[in-house]
Order: sequence, then C-alpha cells, then structure tokens
Amino acid sequence: MKKNNLWLTGLLLFLTLNLSAQRKGKPSFSGIYPHLAMYNNEGECGTGAVVPWAGKLWAITYAPHLPFGSSDKLYEIGQDLTQTVRPESIGGTPANRMIHRESNQLFIGPYAIDSEGAVRAISYKTMPGRHTGNARHLTDPAHKIYYGTMEEGFYEVDVKTLAVKQLYEDGNVKNNKSNGEQQPYQYNNLLPGTHGKGYYSGQGVTVYSNNGEPGKLAEKQFDIESGSLSEWDGKNWKVVRRNQFVEVTGPGGIYGNKNPESDPIWATGWDHKSLLLGVRDSGKWTFFRLPKASHSYDGAHGWNTEWPRIRDVGTAQKSDYLMTMHGMFWTFPDRFSSKNTAGIRPRSAYLKVIGDYTRWNDQLVFGCDDSAQREFLNKRKAKGNIEGPGQSNSNLWFTSLKQPDLLGPNTAEGAVWLNENVKENEYSEPFLFAGWAHRSAWVQNNGSEEITFTFEVDKTGNGSWVVLNSLKVGPKSAAKATFSTGDSGEWVRIKASRATNASAHFSYISDDERTVAADPIFSGLSHVTAAGTSGGLLYGLGDNRRALGIAAMDYTGVKPSETGYYELDGNMKMTRRDDAKTLSFIKSKFAIPQKVVTVDESSVLVVDDKGRRWRLPLGNDGFTGLTNSGALRICREVSTERDLFNCHGTFYELPAENADGYAKIRPVSSHNLRINDYASYRGLLVMTGVDAKSVKGNEHIIVSDDQKAAVWAGAIDDLWKLGKPTGKGGPWKNTPVHANEPSDPYLIGFYDKKTLRLSHKATAPVTFTMEVDPVGNGPWMPAEKITVAPGQTVTFDFPKDFAARWVRFKTDKACEATTWLEYR
Repeated sequence: MKKNNLWLTGLLLFLTLNLSAQRKGKPSFSGIYPHLAMYNNEGECGTGAVVPWAGKLWAITYAPHLPFGSSDKLYEIGQDLTQTVRPESIGGTPANRMIHRESNQLFIGPYAIDSEGAVRAISYKTMPGRHTGNARHLTDPAHKIYYGTMEEGFYEVDVKTLAVKQLYEDGNVKNNKSNGEQQPYQYNNLLPGTHGKGYYSGQGVTVYSNNGEPGKLAEKQFDIESGSLSEWDGKNWKVVRRNQFVEVTGPGGIYGNKNPESDPIWATGWDHKSLLLGVRDSGKWTFFRLPKASHSYDGAHGWNTEWPRIRDVGTAQKSDYLMTMHGMFWTFPDRFSSKNTAGIRPRSAYLKVIGDYTRWNDQLVFGCDDSAQREFLNKRKAKGNIEGPGQSNSNLWFTSLKQPDLLGPNTAEGAVWLNENVKENEYSEPFLFAGWAHRSAWVQNNGSEEITFTFEVDKTGNGSWVVLNSLKVGPKSAAKATFSTGDSGEWVRIKASRATNASAHFSYISDDERTVAADPIFSGLSHVTAAGTSGGLLYGLGDNRRALGIAAMDYTGVKPSETGYYELDGNMKMTRRDDAKTLSFIKSKFAIPQKVVTVDESSVLVVDDKGRRWRLPLGNDGFTGLTNSGALRICREVSTERDLFNCHGTFYELPAENADGYAKIRPVSSHNLRINDYASYRGLLVMTGVDAKSVKGNEHIIVSDDQKAAVWAGAIDDLWKLGKPTGKGGPWKNTPVHANEPSDPYLIGFYDKKTLRLSHKATAPVTFTMEVDPVGNGPWMPAEKITVAPGQTVTFDFPKDFAARWVRFKTDKACEATTWLEYR
C-alpha cells in the first residue's frame, strides 16, 4: 500500500511538472496565447462570454447574425491552458451567461453545464434566436430562468429538464429568415429599437436593452434617435427610456441579485452626447451621464459595441466591480444606488474590443472580438480595396489584475446639451465630475440674449446639490469654465437663467505620465530614417488554414524587392512556403494604396469619404517620402469595426464612418518607426518593418526559419507604450488666406504640452481668431483673439486645462498667414 502511494505521488508529481512545462512551452505575447485562438466559418467570430466553472475556463464565440446555429464553438480551457472544443457545440450568436445557484449550473449560450463539467445543449429548433442575456425568474427562480434574444424573443427554461416555454416569439422566427447576414434588420416591433444586448431581473420586473435602430439611416447618421431600455412585469412591457442601452446587471452580477426586491439594477448606455448610466431602485429609474474616452463604439445601428459589461472581478472576501464602456476601464462602486452615487472613477483607456471578462487564477481574462472577415460597414478610401482576413478569429487576453490601470490616458469628454432647446432654470442630467486632474467645460449660447449658466455639484453623491459657480455667456457666443482641483464633487449639473438654445460640453484631461521614448518591446523595428527594412504584406489565411500569410520583401529606400512567401502558424513558427498562388493574391489584394493622404509642408491633409477636410500633425520628416511612395500602410482594421490609422509617425484610433470617422479620431502614441504593414492574427497585432541586424533579445520578434524574413507580434494595446502623442504643424504655413474665411480643422485634442506661433506677411496688424470644436462635429466656438504686428511672431502657450478636439483659425484681413502648433 505504501509502495502504491509512493508510485501515485510520483505519477501526480510527474503529471504536474509535465503540465507546467506544457504551459510554459506555449508561446505568448503580451498575455495573448496564439494556440487559444478561436475560429469560425462566418463573417465575424467574437467572444460572447468567458466564465470560470467546474475547475475550467469556459468560452463561447458568436457569428454576426445566425439565430439558428453556426460553426461557432463552446470551448473548455484547462489549468494548463489546453483548449478543448466541446462536441456539444451548436454555435449561433450567443453572449449570455448566468450561474444558477440552486441547480449548481452555468448557463452560457445555449448550454447548461453542471458542477462536474457535463454539458447539455438546448437546440435552436426549440429556442431560436441570438441569445443575449439571462435573468432570474420572477416567480419561480429556484426552478426556472429566462432567456432573452437580440430580436426580442423571450423564453422560460426549466433548469432541470431544459424544457422551453416561449413567452414572446423571436423576430427571426417571425420574419422566417435564417440568414441574417443578408437581412441585418430583423426585429420584432415589440419594443423600440433593435439589436438587443442586456437582460436582468429584480424588483418585480425584467429589464431589457436595445442598443440600435433599424434602417439605412442608422448606417450613416450616428446621432438619430436609437435604442431603448424597457421593463416587463410578467404581463406588460413598459419603455423606460429611448436611448441606446447595453449592459443591464446588478450587484449580484452573473448570479442575479441576492435580494431581488431591494437590490438596485444598473444599466449602461449612450447617445451622441455622452454615456448614460441608469439605476433602478425603490421602483423608479434615475439617470446620470459620463464622458466618452472613445467614439468608436458610436453608431446608431448599435453594431460597434459588442457587449460592454459591469462585472465583479474581486474575491469572495472583497468585491471589485470593473466596468467597460466606450474604450475605458472604470471602477464601479458595489453599492451604487440613486441615494449613494459616489465612487465611479476612470481607470485607463484601451483599444481592444472586449465582449466579456472574468477573474481566473488571479489574472484577468478578456474575451475579445479581434478579426472579422466581413468588416461590415467599415469601409473607407484610406484603406483602398483591401480585403478582410480570410477567416474570422478572436482570442483571449490574459493580464494582471492591475492592467486596467496601466494602459492609455483616461482623458474623456462629453456633453449634457448639444445645440438643443433648454428651458429656464431646468437642470441638465448629472454629469460625472470626479476622477480627473484637469477639468473644463465649453458653454455656447445660441440664443439672442445673454444667459447666466449656473454649475452645481453633488459633493458626496448623496443628492445634496450646492452652487459651484456661474458663467455669463452673451448672445451667439461661447465661453469656457475652468474648474480647479479644489472644486470637489462627484457630479455636476448646469441650468440656464432663461430659455435658450445651448451646448454644454465637459472635457476632462489626465496627466499623461508617458515619455516620448518607446518601450524596449519595440526594439528591432526599423527607424524611419533607416536605409532599408525587412517588410512584407500580411493576410490571415482562409479555408481553415489558420495561419498568417506573409508576402515578404526587403526595402532599399522606398523600393521593395521580393523575398518570398512565408506562413506564421499557431505555434508562431515562421516558415518559407512555395505557394505562388497565395503570394500573388496577397500582393494584389493587400497592396498598400497610393496617395490616400496628402502631406504638405504644414500638415497631413485627409479628405474623408463625405468630402470633409481634416488636418493632422507631422512627425519625423522621414515619413513624408515613405508615405508618398506607398511604403507604409496608413489604415487597416485591427479590432473589429474600427480602424488603426498610422500616419506620419502617429498611431490613431479611427472610428468607422458611421460613428463619425475622422471627426472623432483619437491619437494613441507617436513613434519614429518604419512600419510597413500591420494586421490582426489570432488576437495579436502583427507588424512588419524589422531591422534584421537588431532582432536579438526581443521575444516579440519572430524570425523565419531561413533567417530572411521577420515580424513583430504583441497586443494592440502595447501601442500605448510607444510614447505619448507628439507632432508639429498647423492648417496654414505661409498660406494665402481670405479675410474671415476659416482654415481647415487641425487636430489638437489628446496632446500634452501645446504651443502656438502666429505670424503673417501683411504690412498692417492682423487679428487671428482661434475657434475650437470640443465635440468633433461642431459646434465651433471662439476661444482667443490675438493681434500680430507686421514682422512679429506671437507665441501662445496653451494652459494645461485647455481642451478641444479640433482647432481652426480666421484672420480679419487677407494675407499670407502661418499658424504653427507644436505638441511636445
């Protein structure tokens, strides 16, 4: 017996060491394990849910609109990161998950998983629809749960037998259309809006959210009425609010509220002005507004969001609620209610598109939506006719528990009013006020009389409001309110002394602690002034080849010479292949488009697909020739339904045109790297443009088996580590201008230290008017008037709290003018 115990102990030790060695042997880059990539055969492959359960991590993927099943899978991931595709998989478009305590089961997608990891699937023939949420039952929570679908189908499911009772027919069934990829506007007409997202219950109701609007107008115009938040009392539906809503949850999270009669229900959403946060307690809803870090999630159709969440990533002893919303990680207070609203704080900005997340083995695991074959509405001239990847895929992203604090600056902005009629002494909705080092607000009065705008704050989040200050704004004028660090408060609101038409837009700036130096993980990428580089065009292969195709080339100056065709597999081995057909396809379909931007001596001019003109800062002079010769990729989708724009030494996050595109562009980081191409592959950001002589010692660089080609691999959010955004330029440089004719808009938002120099060649003094657009799509507001004498240059240093997205200039007389800005 003793000998058997020793043998068993030895076997267990061997297995443990072997599993540890396997885990250590799996390549990972910035927390992304390529072997865990998840593929399907559809137009999109997002991660709908990730949940630890029965000693494993479970994940599901979803197709874009397949309510009756798809090639997507249910994945079981072991402690050693071995991935198992469950044979019970039936696919679809699921993003629901709930742990049902009484039956000790995890419901995730159409699957019920018991405490031993046994899986049962509910057939889509029985319960059709795109499963978007689960809720605890209103009258029999121990034995039944609710399912909600994106097209307002609602079901009651017996947790033991999985018997299904239909409460409301799914819109896909009603319209009898199985393939929604060709019919994107399937909806039920049960509730306003379309594209359901959140579902939860408590206080005697279930709450359901729609985040989009059907119809072609919603594909083009981001600021139309869209979406809804609604509740059902077991008999009748009631529309709570007509805006775009996503997450609906409460303190109980994926378990459901412990005290459903009294626990609050939380809902997040947005409109074109700002984010929305609703809380239901004591039988009524109260709403608040928060600023947006990113506008890539906008779009009246609702397709650009995936599933924002509020989720407890703490421990059984201490909760820690993490909220994702519009490209920002937020701290969310576990006791948030209408009477206790303190504690929401911004953490850091991110670029990944996240569908769900959890805590597992003292790490955070984010399920992402990385690489969609279709790219949907996200087309633009700057990308040329580039194809999407050959096969949709996404991955998980493993990070430290502190990662939500360590990414991009949490600078954000949003409005309570935008060119809207305001009643006398009627308060705006409360807007988040705490959490940033530098705060200001632009207020514009479009009326015909002077208006006094009064700001009030709720200092502790208990609903007690006190006056902070007031601002007088003349007719057809604008003014800026600046708030000091001593102006404390959780929330701010504003009222007008008389009825008028007004805009009130808040801008909050964080201290960007980054330097201009790139992190060592980027060592080995070629400098922009390098005479040559190891480049290549990138394409994620289709037909279940599950590899990255690389048309490798060596550059001498701006001229490329073909090196050969290579493939990067799931083990990150880069091998030369003899495949002339694929090489030719990549060179043809993924060629870098020519002349998609114009580089002049003052700035980079972009003319968008609507004909709007925008100007961006210049970087190192070496980028000009490389850009003009088509040696650098300018624009490509790397995270689903938004683009990564790499222009003259700065990476930008660029929303889709249906989310207002360049008007809402956001600089991420600046660099001096000669990046030839970049793409998404197995959840990674892969880039070419490697200095073959400097690749040693950097695990982020993969060199081919014949040592003739190389790529860099990491996470898209590694780009924050390149260094803070910098640049130089302006809309005019010795430019002939007409009196009172505004310049093109020039990007000024998100930069740190800003200086303006004004000069002209007139023989008399010239007054320059600087106008700012804090929003992105108007309104323009006069900010400064500066008179410049002949032959003089006037320097203006912007204060730290200066905030706007775009700037433009006018002169009071015709002349040759220069408006030169430097961002350091």
